[in-house]
Amino acid sequence: MREVRVIDDAGQQLGVMTPQQALVIARQKALDLVEVAPMAQPPVCKIMDFGKYQYQEQKRAREARKHQKVIEVKEIKFRPKVDEHDYQFKKRHIEQFLADGDKVKATVFFRGREMAHPEIGRRILERLIEELADVAVPETQPRMEGKTMDTILTSRPGHKPQAPKPAPPPPPPPAPSEA
Repeated sequence: MREVRVIDDAGQQLGVMTPQQALVIARQKALDLVEVAPMAQPPVCKIMDFGKYQYQEQKRAREARKHQKVIEVKEIKFRPKVDEHDYQFKKRHIEQFLADGDKVKATVFFRGREMAHPEIGRRILERLIEELADVAVPETQPRMEGKTMDTILTSRPGHKPQAPKPAPPPPPPPAPSEA
C-alpha cells in the first residue's frame, strides 16, 4: 500500500500515513486532500479547501498579468532608393517604438532588378543599426529572405529614454494699437 506525507490546513506535518487515513482526517475537517508534490518520496498531500486555493491561484495569475508589459514587434519598411528625409522620418519612428518598449523589425523591400543589388539594402540596415547604437541593439543581423532583407532591433538594456522637451510657450499676443 502506498503511503503519503500529510500536512494539515495550519501547515503542521501530521506525518506519513495511508491515503485512506489522510482522507478521513480531511473529511472530519470538511476540507479536501490535495496532492502537492507527487514526485517526492513519499508523495506530499495537503489538507485544504481546494476551491479557495483555485480562486487564490487565479487571483494571483490575474494580478501578475496586470503588471506585465506586452512587447509588440513593430515593422518599418524601407526601399533601396529611400530618400534621406524619409529615412530620417522612419528612424525617428523606430526611436519612438523602442522608447515605448517595443521591438522593431526594419525591412528593406526589393522589386524587380533591385534584387540584383542586395548590398544596397544591407548598407541601409547597417547604417540604421550604427546610427541607433546608443538606443538599440540588433537582435539579428541583416539577412535576406526572399524579396526582403530585415533585422530586428530591441532597446538597449538599461537605456532610459529621454523625456520629450516641453514646447516653448506661445508668444504673447500683440498689444492693441491705438489709431
